[in-house]
Amino acid sequence: MVRLSVNVNKVATLRNSRGGPSPSVIDAVGVCVAAGAPGITVHPRADRRHITPDDVREIAAVLRTLPPAVEFNIEGDPRAELLELVQEVRPDQCTLVPVVPGEVTSQAGWLPGPERDRLPGVIERLKSSGIRVSLFVDAEPAAVRWAASAGADRVELYTEPFARAFERGPAAPLSLAQYAEAATLANSLGLAVNAGHDLDLDNLVMFRTLPFLAEVSIGHALMSRALFVGLGTAVREYLAVLL
Repeated sequence: MVRLSVNVNKVATLRNSRGGPSPSVIDAVGVCVAAGAPGITVHPRADRRHITPDDVREIAAVLRTLPPAVEFNIEGDPRAELLELVQEVRPDQCTLVPVVPGEVTSQAGWLPGPERDRLPGVIERLKSSGIRVSLFVDAEPAAVRWAASAGADRVELYTEPFARAFERGPAAPLSLAQYAEAATLANSLGLAVNAGHDLDLDNLVMFRTLPFLAEVSIGHALMSRALFVGLGTAVREYLAVLL
């Protein structure tokens, strides 16, 4: 079964829009775990528009009281503040994601440049603390080979292009084939395969067939569904698709 890691950022976005403690991110984590989610993901951005460092600490404390089967994944760019926070709370996994100033959400995997060039040292630092490291990459052979050379444990394949192809219908199988090539290459290089971005109950039926797929991280679509059916029900729906 492909593992589901529920991104709870949107719960914090709603809470922050009013400035109070409700809805509680911790309560949301509890509902997700009770519904069977084997993972929780957060992406604490520098502008604190949703998940905050205090949220990260509180979630880590709660998850430490639960069975180790529930994993904690922290996403983010390798700024000093984030790296210090990750090393403080010691999640199971840190997914390093490029951030473009002013972006609403992630737009692409890592591209060549100074920020990418410093990642091998960052990866070594995190792995020395016992943290599994995943790199957010496009489904391209060159990106996968770079992730392996940088020392990552996993890649997270950026799936928005697949989601858009799925919407067009006939383009979906060709897009999936590209992802399958990237996943197969990753496996051959010793990398486990995660995926995320714009996956939902419809396109996940096809994407779950990706070879070597270990984990999907889903937030926006799952939380949008939860508005109508409830968070626990939404989590169970996604788990059923991934069986």
